[in-house]
Amino acid sequence: MVSQEQRRRQLAREKFLRQQQRRTDARRKARIRNSVIASVLGVIVVLSVTVFLTKPFEDDGKKENANAEVSPSATPSKAPDPCEKPAPGKVKSETWKKEPALTVDESAKYTMKLDTTCGEIDVALKASAAPHTVNSFNFLLGKGYLDHSKCHRLTDQGIYVLQCGDPQGTGMGGPGYTIPDENLKGGTYPAGTVAMANQYNAQTKQGRNSGGSQFFLVYQDSQLPPDYTPFGTVSEAGMKVLKKIADAGAQAPDPQTGNTAPNATVVINKATITKS
Repeated sequence: MVSQEQRRRQLAREKFLRQQQRRTDARRKARIRNSVIASVLGVIVVLSVTVFLTKPFEDDGKKENANAEVSPSATPSKAPDPCEKPAPGKVKSETWKKEPALTVDESAKYTMKLDTTCGEIDVALKASAAPHTVNSFNFLLGKGYLDHSKCHRLTDQGIYVLQCGDPQGTGMGGPGYTIPDENLKGGTYPAGTVAMANQYNAQTKQGRNSGGSQFFLVYQDSQLPPDYTPFGTVSEAGMKVLKKIADAGAQAPDPQTGNTAPNATVVINKATITKS
């Protein structure tokens, strides 16, 4: 027969075991919960990076919406505008139905000069690696297409680029035609790289060959997938201009376009290409 003392000890032991089991269950549930939270956060980060790269580079039909995997600035800078007032003049509104005929000399050297309100930015173009892209800019700049256009986007979180090339200044403009992706194999985006914006979505694999006139200038090494045609390199003097623009910071996201415009008033007064 079990004595009262034995029964008391048995009940105490059972109570202890139940407590231990509850603690074990609680720890297991916490591990599962934390694992789920970590997974969700991981998905959010991936999606944020993808949106950052594709939103500024999206294009709906004839319109280019330039986003390059970018999140808006967390703390918009209030630095003063370091740039001059734009030169008088209006942007072009002309568009074309198809890509211009390929006439660029792939063996020659081409330099794109962006005379901006913040200073002169020279870009050595890669005609042999991206002939369609260089040919397109040679055509457009010959028409004065980018004159008086505003660089509408600066990103300083995730990737570090200044985006230009939209006469509308909204990230939705384009020349009316698209050009093929080029020079993507092994493409990297260190500081000084100039590359095309586009609509490519890495998740759906949709939007290849959707570049138009929007491009971005990398002012600090940026981790991007090789999905954007690299077609030029900024000169050393041009990099100083880019740094001045970047140091002024970016504005809060525009509620309509989502663009984070530079605090600096970056307008391309004149854009030209020379061959040598």
